[in-house]
Amino acid sequence: MKIKWLGHACFLITSKGGVRIITDPYAVGSGIDYSPIKETADIVVVSHDHDDHSNVASVQGKPEVVRGSGTRIAKGIQFKGIASYHDAFQGEQRGPNTIFCFAVDNMKLCHLGDLGHMLSTGQVTEIGAIDILFIPVGGFLTIDAPMASQVCNQLKPKVVIPMHFKTPKCAYPIAGVEDFLKGKKNVRRVGGSEVDFEKEKLPAATEIVLLQPALSRLNRD
Repeated sequence: MKIKWLGHACFLITSKGGVRIITDPYAVGSGIDYSPIKETADIVVVSHDHDDHSNVASVQGKPEVVRGSGTRIAKGIQFKGIASYHDAFQGEQRGPNTIFCFAVDNMKLCHLGDLGHMLSTGQVTEIGAIDILFIPVGGFLTIDAPMASQVCNQLKPKVVIPMHFKTPKCAYPIAGVEDFLKGKKNVRRVGGSEVDFEKEKLPAATEIVLLQPALSRLNRD
């Protein structure tokens, strides 16, 4: 399986069989200056309806769109949506959020979307064992670095991929990734936007994998 970080909470996940999944496609503008999404996908997963996570129209092809809580099968892959909130006040400030769990190449992935609170015991049970966790770490609009660390301890994934943090191409009032990485062991800084994973080669102890966003829009101009 190959994972490519396009920016923000948007990843392109490609299975060995060639199934392509995009998570939370963003719209460029209003603080987001990552490259416009020009990738083709079979499936698009949307955690909530804010513009920086739900720009389905930008994805090429005719992807199936997966939203909301409950279980759904798309292109032979089962997606489990778990209801949560975008804030710590049961959605009163920023609305609902859906956590998605799904398996690719026998590895279980969990994308937390814009999670804004600690997970309940019930949510931890629903999520279950995780191989790869995509987690927001920037705070203000989502959980912050200390809370993200606690969520990682709750779920105990084999791989943690930070997302939704401040970069030169994200002007949101959120923190950078270094607050989350501070004091942590087993941090692998990938010198690019893509990384490959195989079930048999996943780390025994939790590893944090830091990707670089795909080439920015301004650098392409």
